[in-house]
Amino acid sequence: MRATTLPHRATKGKRTMSVVMLEKCRENIQKQLDNVVDFWLKYSHDRVHGGFFTCIGRDGNIYDELKYVWLQGRQVWMYCRLYRTMDRFHKPEILEAAVAGGAFLRKFARVSNSSGQWKCAFCLTRDGKALKVQRTIFSECFYIMAMDELSKVTGDKDMQLEAEQMMEQLIYWVQVDPSGLGRPQLPGEVPINSLSVPMMLMCLVQQITEGRGQEVSQKYKELGIWCVQQILQHIQRAGTAILENVSVDGSELPGCQGRLQNPGHALEAGWFLMLYGAQWGDKEIQRTAIRNFVELPYQYGWDKEHGGLFYFLDVDGHCPTQLEWSMKLWWPHCEALIAFLMAYNHTRKPELLEIFSEVYQYTFSHFPDAENGEWFGYLTQEGKVALDFKGGPFKGFFHVPRCLYMCERILDDLLENKD
Repeated sequence: MRATTLPHRATKGKRTMSVVMLEKCRENIQKQLDNVVDFWLKYSHDRVHGGFFTCIGRDGNIYDELKYVWLQGRQVWMYCRLYRTMDRFHKPEILEAAVAGGAFLRKFARVSNSSGQWKCAFCLTRDGKALKVQRTIFSECFYIMAMDELSKVTGDKDMQLEAEQMMEQLIYWVQVDPSGLGRPQLPGEVPINSLSVPMMLMCLVQQITEGRGQEVSQKYKELGIWCVQQILQHIQRAGTAILENVSVDGSELPGCQGRLQNPGHALEAGWFLMLYGAQWGDKEIQRTAIRNFVELPYQYGWDKEHGGLFYFLDVDGHCPTQLEWSMKLWWPHCEALIAFLMAYNHTRKPELLEIFSEVYQYTFSHFPDAENGEWFGYLTQEGKVALDFKGGPFKGFFHVPRCLYMCERILDDLLENKD
C-alpha cells in the first residue's frame, strides 16, 4: 500500500477523531480475527480422516460430515496465509492443520474426467470418497490457491508445480475448450462472460505470481491483462451499472440473466483490480476500480431503509428471480470492508472512509456472535438472523478471516503513516 497521510480536516480535533476511530477499528478487527481462528481450530478439524468439517452449527456442533473441496482449499490457504504473514499466527498447530488439510486434498480431491483431465470433486464423504462434481472451475481454483500457498510455507516444489499445472488446465478450459468441465453444448445456449470467472483467474494470477520473481510475473502477465479486459466488459449502461453476466463480446444480454447485479461480486472485483493496478503501476485501472466497482455497487446495492447490502438486484428494478435476493449475507459485507478501506488507503478521500465506517458499523453490529464466537452468515432484509449456523456448503473459513486479515493489515499501514 502507498505510504501517505491521513486527510487533514478543518480542525485538529476532527482529524484526531479519524485516527482514534481507525485505532478502535483495528483493535476490534484484531480481536475478531483471533476469535474466528480459535473457533475453527477448535471445531472444524477432523482428526480421524483428515480435512475439515465445514457444516458447523451455532455452538460448534457438526451437523453434516460432508466435505466441500472448495472450502477445504480455502481453509488450507487461509491457515497458510496467516501462518506465513502474521507473527501471532506462526504457530505449530496452524501449520500442522494446513499440511494435513493439503494432504487430504491431494489424496482425495482430484478425479479424472472422461477426457483424462484432472477435475476436482465438489463434495466428498467424510473419508474422502467423491460424491459430486460441479461443471464449473471453482473447486479447481481453490485447489490451486491451497497448493500454491502451502508450497510457499513448506517450500515443497511439487505442490507449486501441481498448482501451476492445474492452472494451465484451467486456462485451457476457460479460453480454449470448456468441454473438460462436462457441460454439453446445447442448441439454445449462448456463451457468456460471467464476472466470477475472470475475477477468480485474476485472483489466481495474483496468488501464483506473488513472491515468485519477474519471470513468473511475466509468464502470467498476458492472462492478467485478459482478466482485466473481461472484468471491464461488465461496466454497462454508459458506466452506470455493473452487470454480473454479459455476452462474450461485452454487450448486454436479454432477460433476467442480463439484468442481474451482484454488489458483493462487483466490490470484490474492485479490490482485485486495485491490487492489479498497484502491482503494475496502472493508476487508471485503480481509478476505474474505485469509481465503477467500489463506489457504484455501494450506491445501488446499499439498503437505504434497513442498512446492509442486498445480495442480488435487477438493474431495471424488477424483482430478481433469486429467492434470497433481499437477504444480507456475510461475504458481500466482507468484500465491502476490504474494498472501501483499500480505496481510502489509495486515495485518502474522506468520503470513502465515511462509507467504510457505515459498512463497518452495520457489519459488526449484526454478523458476529458474541456468545458462541464466529459470525452468522445469513440475515433477513431487516437484519435479523435467518440461519444461525457458522458454516455450511458455502460458508467456511475464508471470507470472514480474509476480510479481517486484510483490513488489519491495511489499518496497520494507515496508522503507521498517519502523520
